[in-house]
Amino acid sequence: MRILLLILAAAVLTGCAASSVTDYNSAVVFSNYQTWAFAPTDDESEFTSLDDRRVRNAVRREFRLKAMAEVPEQEADLLVDWRIVEEDRLEQTGVGLGLGFGHGNFGWGIAAPPPVREITEGKLVLRFADRQTGEVVWQAAARRYLTENQSPDTRRKVIDEVVADMFSQYPPGMN
Repeated sequence: MRILLLILAAAVLTGCAASSVTDYNSAVVFSNYQTWAFAPTDDESEFTSLDDRRVRNAVRREFRLKAMAEVPEQEADLLVDWRIVEEDRLEQTGVGLGLGFGHGNFGWGIAAPPPVREITEGKLVLRFADRQTGEVVWQAAARRYLTENQSPDTRRKVIDEVVADMFSQYPPGMN
């Protein structure tokens, strides 16, 4: 029974872990920021990606909850920039195999590790910059990843949850 309770407690604590990590300039007075706008992009494409729309909708929703107004770029206190940074990692799939034989204190064995494949994942990074100075004053990076095989609904949910978690830590020191 104790083991079951420990496993349940570990699962609850894992579920409560933040899905993002933040950093900020501690010299900045965040209460001075009342308005925001998306920073201009370097992307020359005239098309808006699906993830771009998802992230922008999530950011707009969270700023509305913070009672901060979206204004034209020239009038904004904060400029918001976001990126999905690709990261590669290795993942073991399946099980390894082994074979051994021996007698007494002596034996031989051979083993093969499980197969490994490379996976590319996308990590969402949000940055807020002071429009006057151009310096980043706050940033957050997701600990949860977007993968190629996620459905559109799953991608939207992950983005919404991660952005909400990021904004739960903004402004710093007021949580």
